Amino acid sequence: MNVSIQREEIGSGRSFAAPVQHRIAVLLPCFNEEAAIAQTVAGFRAALPSAAIYVYDNNSSDSTREVAAAAGAVVRTERMQGKGHVVRRMFADIEADVYVMADGDATYDAAAAPELVRRLVEEQLDMVVAARRSEVEEAYRRGHRLGNRVLTGMLARIFGRTFTDILSGYRVFSRRFVKSFPALARGFETETEISVHALELAMPVAEVVTAYAARPAGSQSKLSTYRDGWRILLTILHLFRIERPVLFYGSIAVALAALAIVLAIPLAITFAETGLVPRFPTAILVTGLMILASMSFACGLILDTVVRGRREVRRLSYLSFPAPGAERA
Repeated sequence: MNVSIQREEIGSGRSFAAPVQHRIAVLLPCFNEEAAIAQTVAGFRAALPSAAIYVYDNNSSDSTREVAAAAGAVVRTERMQGKGHVVRRMFADIEADVYVMADGDATYDAAAAPELVRRLVEEQLDMVVAARRSEVEEAYRRGHRLGNRVLTGMLARIFGRTFTDILSGYRVFSRRFVKSFPALARGFETETEISVHALELAMPVAEVVTAYAARPAGSQSKLSTYRDGWRILLTILHLFRIERPVLFYGSIAVALAALAIVLAIPLAITFAETGLVPRFPTAILVTGLMILASMSFACGLILDTVVRGRREVRRLSYLSFPAPGAERA
């Protein structure tokens, strides 16, 4: 898969004046982040003075909305619970040329945003992922690190290429990425879906290492290591089935055929020696397994044709929007 993924390390003190013609929107999905949202909004306001900052509240029971509004953000609400629902709503509602998405917990380095935007615009990329680097153990727990490595490894094996941090919530997108992304996930698995969307359409993307800090006092993580990790794993398997049907159903076909062959070997030996098939039920089972294997492989071939057609439609939708900075090329 021809996806160019670049990775570099940046500091947090660089400044960048975004071209006037590029409308930049900062998108901050939030759920009970009253302790951190003001700091987050202030950080992005200082880093990107010309950007419009949107806080999408997801049924917070605290004062997140009031604090965000007081900090100068445009506050909107998404009633369907889950980060995936919020991302879907944000991408549908907001019109901009460049989209900066981050969590509202003040853990991501807002000062790195100008460099991420610069990379996107100057290199005409569709997504720049801020890979997390933390010097504080509490900021990025060992369980989350291990889960991230396992899931990233799975994604690499299935889709050929991947990022070093597929679960990062800090990303910069082009307009054509946002408006071509179907956003079907409901929860924290949305980052995985975003990564697969970029890989499947062979989009030009980059990855930049940025600082990752601990949450401010009074702020708590909403991510459950086991529950959300399980949901992300299921999402990867679901996308594997949908996007790689030949490999998915072909693997099932090979397993069924191998089982049938193992069961058939004693029958074949007995038949060669005596000319009889004494275990007739086993012979029926072997026949059924081979039929199922053939059907599974045929399903994979048929679905692959469907997937290719759907991918072409998504690619055409993606190409209907200009690349960021294309007007200057």
